[in-house]
Amino acid sequence: MYKYFLVIGCVFWMNVIKAQELRARVTVITTRVSNNINKNTFQTLQSSLNNFLNNRKWTSETYAVNERIECNFLLNLESTDEINVYSASLTIQSARPIFNTNYISPIINFKDDNIYFKYQEFQQLDFNENRVAGNDGLTSNLTAIFAYYAYMIIGIDAASFSSHGGDPYFQKVQNIVNNAPDGRNISGWKSFDGIRNRYWLVTNITDTRYGAIHDIYYAYYRSAMDIFYQDEKAARAEMMNVLNLLDQFNSDNPNTMVLQFFFQGKATEWIKIFSKASPPDKATALEMLTRLDITNAGKYKEELK
Repeated sequence: MYKYFLVIGCVFWMNVIKAQELRARVTVITTRVSNNINKNTFQTLQSSLNNFLNNRKWTSETYAVNERIECNFLLNLESTDEINVYSASLTIQSARPIFNTNYISPIINFKDDNIYFKYQEFQQLDFNENRVAGNDGLTSNLTAIFAYYAYMIIGIDAASFSSHGGDPYFQKVQNIVNNAPDGRNISGWKSFDGIRNRYWLVTNITDTRYGAIHDIYYAYYRSAMDIFYQDEKAARAEMMNVLNLLDQFNSDNPNTMVLQFFFQGKATEWIKIFSKASPPDKATALEMLTRLDITNAGKYKEELK
């Protein structure tokens, strides 16, 4: 697999060990859950979700152990009026190693507030990507959501190493959305559930009108970040090109979810990249960053002044 060579260098194929794609850490937070519920239930849930993500083979690709994608899932639960039913937020983070360095670059940092599911202790966490929806949508909704983000993580990671490398996995994400569970209080899977949800994220990524976002991911990581170790000046020039691509993307497709999704978690990295730029480049970067990433505009103005 291409990433094995990029990160590790040339090795003999006989030394490649088959492994699952993710090195995921799931943490279940229960501070908002009623004290009347046995907390052992949530320790079991946390263990089951970790096993679900880490022990499942999500793709047909061969991953070496040290190629597994580092990712974190923070599930913050809240009790509901129904027995064994919970609402929650889910924070998803993943990172990507930068070639020939010890630096791990954030690639996803997103919070999904539309989590609603049913769970009983020792319940088996099943998932069939070709048959997501079922009679009990509340029970299948949790695994559908985690599978959605597992494939999204794998897809974006692959897209950062190879042009449009994530396309097969984004199609799996789309398939999950098309067959998503349905039921009372289940949301995030439909276009009418809001403007920033699971439906719109994968729609933005798979719609050919927004195809430039794939070029942006590849350019940011492979063409810019991966060459910083050998030519900082050239890498910074490539990163300026990425900003121009992002600016053009925003002009052509204003207010898309995927643009916001791209920027989340990257503010500190942008600042480090352009803090040593020439005054004209720094000024240009500052102007575009404050306009494109409004959430962190104050931080850019303070650090890149």
